[in-house]
Amino acid sequence: MARIKMTPQEYNELAQKSVPPSPIVKNCVCAFLVGGAICCIGQGVTDIMKWLKFSEDTSKTTASIVLIAAAAILTSLGLFAKIAKFAGAGTLVPITGFANSIVSPAIEFKSEGQVFGIGANMFKIAGPVLVFGISASVIYGIIYWMCTAWG
Repeated sequence: MARIKMTPQEYNELAQKSVPPSPIVKNCVCAFLVGGAICCIGQGVTDIMKWLKFSEDTSKTTASIVLIAAAAILTSLGLFAKIAKFAGAGTLVPITGFANSIVSPAIEFKSEGQVFGIGANMFKIAGPVLVFGISASVIYGIIYWMCTAWG
């Protein structure tokens, strides 16, 4: 078998030639529009709740619940993936992306049963985010407490 001798620089040049150009502007516009639409829906729910005389906290909590539920339902129907393919990061950055990251593995492994399928695999993607987020908040809380208690 013959081997092709190539320097790393030659390989990078060859690789760059074979990759199609990325439509960066189109991707950014799609992400902005869909992400903005998701945020507008959340703000709309918040405003409706305030108009109905609910408290600020209840209004914001309701908006989060509506967005999470909508993302979970769209994921289970297979529609979230289609929206994400069009919008890219526009669907992944808001809270909807987090809901999708929990529901997707659960749906994928549902054939393995409730406990070993759904339960064991639900947090495969979101688990590290939860672990590091919670850990960081605990460390930040300790530092904040030390600064305010001794400061």
